[in-house]
Amino acid sequence: MDFGYTPRMEEWRRRLLDFMDSHIYPAEPVYEEQMRAAGDPYFHPPIVEDLKEEARGRGLWNLFLPDEERGAGLSLLEYAPLAEISGRSPWLAPEVLNCSAPDSGNMEILAHFGTPEQQERWLTPLLAGEIRSCFSMTEPDVASSDATNIRCRIETDGDEYVVTGRKWWSTGALDPRCRVAVVMGVTNPEADPYRRQSMVLVPLAAPGVTVVGGSSVFGFHERGGHGIIDYDGARVPRSNLLGEEGGGFAIAQARLGPGRIHHCMRLIGMAERAFDVMCRRAVERVAFGKALGEQGVVQDWVAESRIRIEEARLMVLKTAWLVDTAGAKGARIEVAAIKAAVPRAAAWVIDRALQTLGGAGVAEGFPVAALYAHARSLQIADGPDEVHKRSIARRELRRYLPTA
Repeated sequence: MDFGYTPRMEEWRRRLLDFMDSHIYPAEPVYEEQMRAAGDPYFHPPIVEDLKEEARGRGLWNLFLPDEERGAGLSLLEYAPLAEISGRSPWLAPEVLNCSAPDSGNMEILAHFGTPEQQERWLTPLLAGEIRSCFSMTEPDVASSDATNIRCRIETDGDEYVVTGRKWWSTGALDPRCRVAVVMGVTNPEADPYRRQSMVLVPLAAPGVTVVGGSSVFGFHERGGHGIIDYDGARVPRSNLLGEEGGGFAIAQARLGPGRIHHCMRLIGMAERAFDVMCRRAVERVAFGKALGEQGVVQDWVAESRIRIEEARLMVLKTAWLVDTAGAKGARIEVAAIKAAVPRAAAWVIDRALQTLGGAGVAEGFPVAALYAHARSLQIADGPDEVHKRSIARRELRRYLPTA
């Protein structure tokens, strides 16, 4: 078991860290000013396109794709520290590198399951960062942590599919550049529960598709938005089917597994950003006659934060190594474990940073509150902690059952 940083990984880290220092961090106040001036939470600020051009020129593009023709050709283990670095500026860096959710997961779906025609129409512009996409799986009327509950219907009518249902948390749908949704719905309600669903590509401009609004997270609006979408008899050609009919659940698992790992990688970077803010504040601020960092309780927060970050990083690196060596199925339980452990650890660290900052922790001008909202929401998104822990417990208890 070896998941140390190789010389190649260190070189990639050096390049990305240099880009973060020279371009991303200095651009954050420019980004904030452009967003404030626009007065639109879903505005696409020009600074993002400027940074994308610079990133692409430096070869820091599509880092998540192991395919050398389409991406950087990095293994998951090699990508892990880069995703972590990008997580230090979650509002800018992932999109600037063309590695942001949900596009990265949708690109992986199209690369693995898309037809040549689907890839030409949707994957090519996504790889180029010219358009955005969304993923429509979760529904407001059912407990979508159990995907067999999904009610959205995808019905056959001649050479077309007719899509009917309401989705929410379709992240990215409110971005003005979002062009297509990957929609999961029921094609055969009489089939096995895990073979009822299929996935189809639905252009947002198709008749019958209405983005009716979006949801904020603790009052924060992600720039791409978390869309609420009505599919009211939306018609698409049957050639828009991804994979095979009844294969939607399997495709969802193939998509969500790597996506969960990517989220966890970026979360470590978010925790590190909050840790930096906390420690700087601790040595600068004085209360009751001494620096906050000399107070025993703050020292405990700093020490415990470092411990939790290192634990989380090691778990993620091991999981990435296992996916690379044993495949996604061989790391299924490890993916579940980090998806439960890392958001919890990151939220704890960010919460301690918030407490150390006091009033500044919940005020504008500091990134901590927004980081907390993101980390805490990921204890629910892509499967709540309880569902992942259920999978882990079942695997562990199975080992103790008597054999026949």
